[in-house]
Amino acid sequence: SKWDIREKVWEHLEASGLAEFPRPVRGRIPNFKGSFQACCSLRELDVFSRAREVKVDPDKPLEGARLAALQARKTLLVPTPRLRTGLFNRIVPPPGATKEMLRRCATSQGVRDFSVPVGLDGKAQVDLVVVGSVAVSEKGWRIGKGEGYADMEYAMMVSMGAVQEDTPVVTIVHDCQVLDIAEELLDDHDLTVDFILTPTRTIQTHCKRPKPQGIMWHKAMSSEMLGKIPILKTLRSREKQAGKDVTLQDEHPALANTNRATISNKKVMAANTQPWAAPGSAPVGSDAVNPKLEGSATITTVYVGNLPGSLRVSELKSALRELQVIPAHLSWQGAQHRAFLDYRDPGAAHRALASLQGLSLGGNALRAELAKNQRSKG
Repeated sequence: SKWDIREKVWEHLEASGLAEFPRPVRGRIPNFKGSFQACCSLRELDVFSRAREVKVDPDKPLEGARLAALQARKTLLVPTPRLRTGLFNRIVPPPGATKEMLRRCATSQGVRDFSVPVGLDGKAQVDLVVVGSVAVSEKGWRIGKGEGYADMEYAMMVSMGAVQEDTPVVTIVHDCQVLDIAEELLDDHDLTVDFILTPTRTIQTHCKRPKPQGIMWHKAMSSEMLGKIPILKTLRSREKQAGKDVTLQDEHPALANTNRATISNKKVMAANTQPWAAPGSAPVGSDAVNPKLEGSATITTVYVGNLPGSLRVSELKSALRELQVIPAHLSWQGAQHRAFLDYRDPGAAHRALASLQGLSLGGNALRAELAKNQRSKG
C-alpha cells in the first residue's frame, strides 16, 4: 500500500543517517542529505530556463529550488501551508536584494516575511511546478505524505486556468526515494511527475498518465476538508454556478434526497466542521458510541483493532482520507490498540469495513468489523 511505502522510506532515511532537519522525517516530505545539491540540478533543465513563473512547495528539501527561482529572477509562487489562509504567496524580495537576502527569502520564514497573497483571481500562469515527494517511481508515479495537498493545489490551478496539460512537474528526492510503485496504487486525482531530480541523477519520466483535470469533488473532497480550507468553498461555489457537479464524497444521495429537509443547516455545519474526536475521548470498551451522535438511527460504528502501539491518531486519519472513508467521528484508544469510527451513512461504514480489513499500517494487519452494539442491526 502507499502507507507501507511511506513507512519504508521514512524508516530507511532515519536508519541510514540520511535524514536532515526537521526530524523526525516520519509524517513529512522528508528533508535529506544532498537536497540542496539535487535542487541545483533544476537550473540545468530547459523547462526551468524557459519558465517565467514557478510554483514550488514550501517543504524544507525544496528550499534550494525556491532559491534557484529567485536567483534566476523568476516569479516564485509558494502554496500557503495547508491552504489555511489562501492559495499562494508570491515571494517579493526587497529591491536590490543581496544573495544572502535571497537565501532568506527562500526559507519558510522568508516566505512569510516577503510575500503577497495570490487568490483565485490572481491571474497566475504557472510554467513549472515543483513538488516534494515521499516516494516516486521512474515512471512518474508519485506518493506524498498522505494529506493530498499537492494533488489538491494542482487541481485548483487547473480550475483557475493557471496550468495547462503540458505544464511540467518536477519532484526532488534522494536516490533511495526512487522506488518501483504499482500503478494500481494510483487514483485519478493523484499528481504524476515529468522530472525527478536526485543528488546523482536527473530522470525524465516520459509519463503519459493524465494529470488531474480539476478537483474531483466526489472522489477527493470531503466536508471536513471544505471546513478546513476556506478557499475551497469559494472555488466550489464558482464551479457550482458554472454548472459543474460539486457533490462531496461524504454527501450521500439518499441523505440529500430524504433527510436534508429535516436537518437544520446549523447541525450539518457543526457535524462537518468537527468530524474528529480528541484522542481518548471515547469510553473504554468495544461497545463505545460517541454520545454526541447517540440516538441517531443512521449512525453505524466500525471497530478497528490491532493498531500498532507506535501508530498516531494523525496517521490513521491520513489513511482514512487516502481510502476516502472519512468518518463523522473518530474515537481513539491507542493504548488499547483500537479505534471506533462513526458513520452517518451505513454504505460508507461498509465501504470502510471493506477498505480497512487487513490493511497494513505500521507493519500490522488491521482488524475491522462492526462494533458489537451494531452487529444485531444487520
